[in-house]
Parts: sequence; structure tokens; C-alpha cells
Amino acid sequence: MVESIFNIETYDYNLPEELVAQYPVERRDESRLLVLDRRSGHLEEGMFRDIVKYFKRGDILVLNDTKVFPARLYGRKRTGGRVEVFLLERVDDDIWRVLTRPSRRVRVGTEIVIADGFSAEVISRESGSSRLVRFRYSGDFFSLLDRFGHIPLPHYIKREETEQDRERYQTVFARTLGAVAAPTAGLHFTKELLETLSSVGVEIVYLTLNVGWGTFERINTVDIRKHRMHSEYYEISDTTAKAINKAYSSSRRIVAVGTTTVRALESQEYPVSAGSGWTDLFIHPPYRFKFVDALITNFHIPRSSLLVLVSAFAGIENIKRAYRYAIDNSFRFFSYGDAMLIV
Repeated sequence: MVESIFNIETYDYNLPEELVAQYPVERRDESRLLVLDRRSGHLEEGMFRDIVKYFKRGDILVLNDTKVFPARLYGRKRTGGRVEVFLLERVDDDIWRVLTRPSRRVRVGTEIVIADGFSAEVISRESGSSRLVRFRYSGDFFSLLDRFGHIPLPHYIKREETEQDRERYQTVFARTLGAVAAPTAGLHFTKELLETLSSVGVEIVYLTLNVGWGTFERINTVDIRKHRMHSEYYEISDTTAKAINKAYSSSRRIVAVGTTTVRALESQEYPVSAGSGWTDLFIHPPYRFKFVDALITNFHIPRSSLLVLVSAFAGIENIKRAYRYAIDNSFRFFSYGDAMLIV
């Protein structure tokens, strides 16, 4: 029998379908906020715009500035069948790892025409629906994506994308292109809220972790220790590294926005060095956090590595109780949903 902290059943829960947010709230900072004190277990709720009162001068707020690109393309095979091509990562120049749907009949050699002068040829078949494709086009690839690509809304948003999604499935501080999913904890911030935090003495810094499609995957092993994370690319600037080291050495509180920021930070050793790399760090109980003292996050999918991470940070029973409270009080879940602050 797998010990409960390592058993995936521990990280499961039932969520009413109507609590899965299908649209963002009108204003980013009008999301609800559930605050959890991980030491006492105390819960209180408010509005995200009121999060300022939980900060103090000298805190450092770390945000992920990755930018989502229109990673979902639709095309047709020469035989006429419609195919969805979902970009995962660039392998080499015009070669990308993608997911195709439907996948069974997308064989090596298949050409998928997206638009006149813009097509993809399948050059290798990997596991499941994963393929390597070579794009053929003229001009700038990302300009073509802007024109023909679609925002990669997650599978639990069961509607067509709208023009609003181009803006709202992106943080206001997004600047480094490369993600196929938004760092959703950051979606709640407005420029005005960040300015307010800065004015009360909170130091705000940025890193980049390009969120991959693996963020939506459920853990399929009974023993979570057998789960393997997809690697994700990250960059930490010299300014951010120095700020983190200074805060760490002076015991100032480091507040991470999102599990992606946590993984980038916790992949480092002290002193943090500027640079880039790939991380496949899987944080699960028991884990001793090196840098992160508080966490702003959303409500996560059952049986996901993200739910396991927040359970490692706040304690499994605390998270279970917080999620029960959120469900009982009709909080909105997942990417366009409400937020948690864990202190």
C-alpha cells in the first residue's frame, strides 16, 4: 500500500462542473481571494484587489513574465481531413514538437495545409498524439502565428475563443514570448495594483518560465514519486538574482506568484546565479522550500502536479480544507478562476 502522502488518491476531489470558470471576471483584480495561513490553518476571504494589506515593506514579489503565443493551429490534409496542430516546443529552426488531433491518421509524411504558403509536414511520430513537424512558410513565423493561430485555452474551457481571450489569457506584464499556457496566478494583477504594491515598499522582480502543456496533465501513477515532469525553459536575470539573494540573506519575505515561479526559484541553489536552463523539478510532500515564503496561486485540477505542489507548501490537510471551503462557497476554479494567497 502506497503511503497516503505519496498516493495520488490523496490529491483528488470532486468539483461541480459549474465552478469551472469559463470566462474571466470583468476586471482582473475583482477575482475573489482566499487567504490561508499554513501555520494556523486559518482561512479568510476577500477580493484580490485587497491583497495589498497582506504585504509589508521589504517583501519581494516575484512574477513570471512569460508571454503566451497563439499555439493552436487548424489545417487540412491534402485528402481534406481537418487537423488541429498544437505547438509544444521548438526543436530546431522550423521543426516543432506538436500534438495533433485527431492523431490516428496523421502519419509520417502527412502534409497539413494551414493557409496558402503555410504548411506543416509530419517528419516523425512520437508517443501518443505527439509528432515532429517541419513548417514551410515565407516571412516571419510568429507573425503567421499571430494571423492564423488561436489562443491555447485549456481543455476545461468548453467554448470557442473570443477576441477578449487575446488580452485576458495574458498577464499585463507578459513580455518574453514562449509559453503555450498562461501563468494564471498572474492574471489577477493590474498595472495599478502593481504600482500600489510598489508604493508601499514591495520590491517587484521578474523571471521567465515558459509554461508547457504538461501543466494541465494529471498524474497517472498511483505513487506520485513515479511521475515525471515535462522540462520547461527558464531565465533569471542578473537583477532578479541579486534581488532574491539580498532578500534571502536579510530574511525578507519572498512571495512567488504562481507554481511556475516557485519551480524556477526552487530549481536554484543559494546564491542564485543569473542564467537560463531547463527544469523538470517535481515538488511533492515532503519538501523543504529554500526560497519561497508565501505563494499566490489559483485553484488547481484534481490529481495534478500543481495541486501536489501547493499541498507540499501549505500542508495536505490545509489544502483539503481550503478547497472544501472554496467549493462550499462557490469560488471559481482553474485558469480564469479565483485566487489563493498562502502565507
